[in-house]
Amino acid sequence: MSTNNKSRILYILKILYEYTDEENTISITEIIEMLEKHGIVAHRRTIMTDIESIEESGVDVITIKSTQNRYFIGNRDFELAEVKLLIDAVESSKLITQKKSTELIRKLTTLVSKHQASELHGHVYVDQRIKPENEEIYYTVDAIHSAINNNKQIEFKYYQYTGRKEKIFKNNGFVYSLSPYALIWSEDHYYTIGYCDKHGKISKFRVDRMANTVITEKETLHKPVDFDVAEYAKSVFEMFDGETKTVELKCTNDLMDVIVDRFGENVRTHELGSNCFKAIVDISISPTFYGWVFGFGGKMSILAPVDVKNEMIGMASKILI
Repeated sequence: MSTNNKSRILYILKILYEYTDEENTISITEIIEMLEKHGIVAHRRTIMTDIESIEESGVDVITIKSTQNRYFIGNRDFELAEVKLLIDAVESSKLITQKKSTELIRKLTTLVSKHQASELHGHVYVDQRIKPENEEIYYTVDAIHSAINNNKQIEFKYYQYTGRKEKIFKNNGFVYSLSPYALIWSEDHYYTIGYCDKHGKISKFRVDRMANTVITEKETLHKPVDFDVAEYAKSVFEMFDGETKTVELKCTNDLMDVIVDRFGENVRTHELGSNCFKAIVDISISPTFYGWVFGFGGKMSILAPVDVKNEMIGMASKILI
C-alpha cells in the first residue's frame, strides 16, 4: 500500500473534479475508500490537510460543515451551461466529422463531473445535419495556422463536384499557391483567405475542399498593410465575390430588421413615404446578391445604379424563359 504524498494529493484532486459538484458532494470517508481502490492508504486528518493544500493552490473546494464534512468543486473553468453550448456547436458543425464530433464531445464532458456528464449525454441529440467525411480537414487547418504564424505560403489541390456528383480535383489537379492571411468561419464552413498566385488577387478557398496541403519555404506575398479581414469578410462572404458598388434599395418598413442585421446599425437609410424606406449600402454585385433581393418577394427592389437595376431585370427574364 502506498502513502506517497504527491500521488495521494493528485488522486484526491482527481476524485473531487470527477465525482463532485453542487448536487453531488463527498465525505472524507468516501475519499478514503476511493483511495484504497488505488492502493493508497491515508488517515482522516491527512486527507483534511491535503484538501486544505488543494484549496491554497487556487482550486475552489467548497466545504459543507456538518458532523461529517462534505466537499465539492465549486467554480470550474467551464460551467455546465457553457459545456452544453460547446457540445451543441460541435454536434451541429458541418466542419467536423461525426467521428471527430463524438471524440470532441467525450473530451468536453470531462470538463464537468461524471454526474453532470451523464446529464449532458442524455440531452445531446443528433439532428441529422450533413457531416463531412474527410478527416484531412484537421491537418489542413493546422497547416494553415502554422503557415500564417510563420509567414509562409501553402500549396494544395482543390476539389469540385461534377454534374454526376463525382468529386474531382479542379483544373485537372492544378496545385494552387496561396499566401494565407486568415481563417474565417462563415455560414457553417471554414475558409482561408489570402493572395492566390493563379488568380492574381486576394481569394478565398473552402478548407474542407482543399487536399494535399503543404507548407512551403516561400515567404508570404502581397499582404496589404491595411488589409482588414473583417471588412473583407463582410463584403465577400455576405454577398459573395464581385465588384463592389454603392446600391440604393427600396424596402418595405418590415425589412428594417433585415437591413440592420445585414449591414449594421450605422447603415444609411431614408424614409420613402409612410410604408417604405431607402437603404444605401456597399455590396459586392453577384448573382447571389440578386437572389437575395428576389427572396423578399417584391418587398425589396433596386433603385440605383441603373446598370445594377437593369442586370437584375435581365436575370429575372432568364428565369421566366
